[in-house]
Amino acid sequence: MGSLPSDLEIFLSTNFTHLIIGGGTAGLVVAARLAENRDLVVGILEAGPADYDDPRINVPGRFGETLDTDYDWQFATLPQPGLNGRTIPWARGKVLGGSSALNIMTWNRACKEDYDAWEELGNKGWGWDSLLPFFKKSETLHASPIEHQNNHQSHCDAGFHGSDGPIQTTYSNHYAVSHQHWHETLGNLGVAINRSHFSGSNVGAWTSLTSVEPERRGRSYSAAAYYRPNSGKPNLILLPEATVQELLLESTNGEWVAKGARFTYNGEDHSVNVHGEIVMCAGSVQSPQILEMSGIGNSKILKEAGIEVKVDNPAVGENLQDHIMTCMTYEIDSSIETLESLRSDPVAANAADFEYKISRTGIRTSLPSSVAYLPFSHYLGRDHLSELGDRMPSPTSKREEILTGRFTHDQNLGQIEFNFDLSNYSPVFQSEPGKKYATMLQMLQYPFSTGSIHIPPMHTVGRRIDANDKPLIDPKYYLGDGGKIDLEMMASAQKFANKIVSSEPLASIIVARAWPPPPPSNDDGTDEKEEDFTEWVKDNTTTDWHPVGTCAMGPGDGYVVDERLRVHGVKGLRVCDASIIPLQISAHLQATVYAIGEKGASMLLEDWESAST
Repeated sequence: MGSLPSDLEIFLSTNFTHLIIGGGTAGLVVAARLAENRDLVVGILEAGPADYDDPRINVPGRFGETLDTDYDWQFATLPQPGLNGRTIPWARGKVLGGSSALNIMTWNRACKEDYDAWEELGNKGWGWDSLLPFFKKSETLHASPIEHQNNHQSHCDAGFHGSDGPIQTTYSNHYAVSHQHWHETLGNLGVAINRSHFSGSNVGAWTSLTSVEPERRGRSYSAAAYYRPNSGKPNLILLPEATVQELLLESTNGEWVAKGARFTYNGEDHSVNVHGEIVMCAGSVQSPQILEMSGIGNSKILKEAGIEVKVDNPAVGENLQDHIMTCMTYEIDSSIETLESLRSDPVAANAADFEYKISRTGIRTSLPSSVAYLPFSHYLGRDHLSELGDRMPSPTSKREEILTGRFTHDQNLGQIEFNFDLSNYSPVFQSEPGKKYATMLQMLQYPFSTGSIHIPPMHTVGRRIDANDKPLIDPKYYLGDGGKIDLEMMASAQKFANKIVSSEPLASIIVARAWPPPPPSNDDGTDEKEEDFTEWVKDNTTTDWHPVGTCAMGPGDGYVVDERLRVHGVKGLRVCDASIIPLQISAHLQATVYAIGEKGASMLLEDWESAST
């Protein structure tokens, strides 16, 4: 009896109608939905392994343990002048499921106005009303019992959620004492509880919903929820640990057509063809990288990298926008249990692991849940905001006009996210043995800072660039006139964050501020002067891992894909992931990326059926 064909042999011998590049958050949505049509044959090329059973991925209270491992591409930015020359690590998922296997499982949506802005840029069908059905299609909400809602403010309006989608969403069953104080503290500072933060406005204080399956209390993500239940279908074929080097384009009747992909597997080069469409789902870092390696991008950058220019589009890799984050660290009551403390206490860690294994309860089910999204006007005076608005340069594009309007007009939008959680999250401050910490995180939602991601020039490696050469990630944090506004807003946010933590009842668990160190005090205990956090922000800013915009969606020049996600200048090629987002949103990205995947898949199916009739 002959040996069974290998995964590679099966993949190379299959006649695909669709090829998905990247088995990540959106890619597996697209693949699974396309495979529902038995007439289609869908292939997935994923650079990482398929690993469904690693507790570092699945156990909620072990979030973060996969960073800087083999599951992480371990990218980093270029040195950032706006951060005093620092380089920032940029984690991206290198495993089936992509970054949905690495994130902290926060499940939320932006304000209605954020999505309507995409439509305002010329992308018909991408506003709130059109996207809502796809948000709901991706999700099954498991609402909390009334007692849980009353005790933990775990409110939701089921009419804005899905009831039979692949991703399971639920509220945590374990909350620390800090969360019990969160809503009352914010209420004392004039921040109301938002009982329906999925219905078009996330402004206010609320308890975060999570992408966690409620029975087993494990991560619900694209690999387990979309791909695995469909993995036995004969028309859905995955090849993991295969790194795409370039797309194969052919010139037909004066236009470029996507015909396949070249990839490496076990160190050897292979090519696969497709007679339908290729869908790029490699994310905001690698979708533009692969387009450029395929000859689609800024002609100057391509020539310097030794790449033949096929489609000259300077927008590829530009328009990079990221959520900018800082972490203020506070020493807390040493009797409070934290996930960080488990790392230095094997006995406590074993006990927590045993409780999770036996009953799916305890601190290993814990996730960051204490959230507030606020407009700048909540803690900055109108005169101050007006003065900052006067300093802004006149908008030169529709995108800049929308951004400036968010800032200068009295709009009730979540411009800053505040998130309080136990453990030390700071990438700079080192915890002292024997002490317990909590972190107040501040995240700027609508940055003016705009950067780029591009392949490096050939002279830096001495040969033609390939996929193993890390792209040049340059967010340009705090640069330019708009970047200066970002810096000032982040410095102001630290002041209000410190006010939150210094207010009762949350202050009752705080021993002292650890990072940044508190300022000197006068004899009466008051601060010597008002704090200026500007330099501290430069030295401590990091990413919130939410990059978007590098294959931005829009009509004509300045954009990479059209409203149906088709790459300008290439037939049979689309992009469907966070890179198509033209304007940053006030939310953690994953729920939106699942909706993009669902809508993209719907478009692909519509267009296939239309072409077949």
